[in-house]
Amino acid sequence: MNPGSLIKAVICLAGISLCTLSPANCQDSVGLAPSEGINKKKLFTAIALESAFYAGGMSYLRFIWYKDHNRAPFHFDNDNKAYLQCDKFGHVYGAYIESYIGYKLLRNAGVKKGPALLYGGTLGLILQTPIEVFDGMYDGWGFSWGDMIANTVGTCFVIGQELLFDDQLLKYKLSVGQSPFPLSASGYVVENPLARAFLDYNSQTYWLSVPLNKIIPVSKIPSWLDLSLGYGANGMFGKYENETSYNGIPIPPTERYRQYLLSLDIDWTKIKTRSKFLKAVLNSMVFIKLPFPAIEFNSLGKIRGYWMYY
Repeated sequence: MNPGSLIKAVICLAGISLCTLSPANCQDSVGLAPSEGINKKKLFTAIALESAFYAGGMSYLRFIWYKDHNRAPFHFDNDNKAYLQCDKFGHVYGAYIESYIGYKLLRNAGVKKGPALLYGGTLGLILQTPIEVFDGMYDGWGFSWGDMIANTVGTCFVIGQELLFDDQLLKYKLSVGQSPFPLSASGYVVENPLARAFLDYNSQTYWLSVPLNKIIPVSKIPSWLDLSLGYGANGMFGKYENETSYNGIPIPPTERYRQYLLSLDIDWTKIKTRSKFLKAVLNSMVFIKLPFPAIEFNSLGKIRGYWMYY
């Protein structure tokens, strides 16, 4: 997958694109009637807004993202070793976000759990699949089964937790720090910090946050305090191996390595508040891992400590 996989995932954060904008069609397809407690206003608003996002996102990919690349016969690309698998973690993240939002939107509108999982929880896989198909139709990319598997994992992570725990007990998050390298992992010179967050795999760390009181059964541990396990990689200046130069700019020899991290985290959804606005703000932060002290174990055989890890 290309370095913009996270950009694509964010563009395609669509909630209920499986249904048409027709309220009757949506109710028929989901098998729901107004008497079952459906908030039609919330449901139809979600359908309209998220379908518009999806249509706009796919148009962006079709007419802007791929515009400088030639069409090619449909082809495959085995990129499972690319960027030390950081892009695969990114695919899991994108599909997880889409499925999580799709499911929560339907549940918030009063849709029962089963249909919400079917029509909302599967969105990560459904929305990411056209992107993989597009990749298979353009030079420089290719349809990746590894990406499809990662997308499936992200979707199943949402559905599986609801079936097992009746809750999103484990949270999958992203943190982005300032990479010490002047070039991004893909060899680009990226000055804008926001752009680096999406284009530089050296800057990204993916986290799995687990409620600490589920690991250590002590009642005094607050429900919002999590233990977080992270994965990242660094020293990358190329897809499979480091390049020696970029547009005539020498790249200093750097060793690629994996990072395994242990840190703490906050589950914002577990913080109680009577303010609807504050609750909305906290819920919107569910996919972000904020800075905390951390310990790193890496493939170089080194252990590092951080007062604050971004």
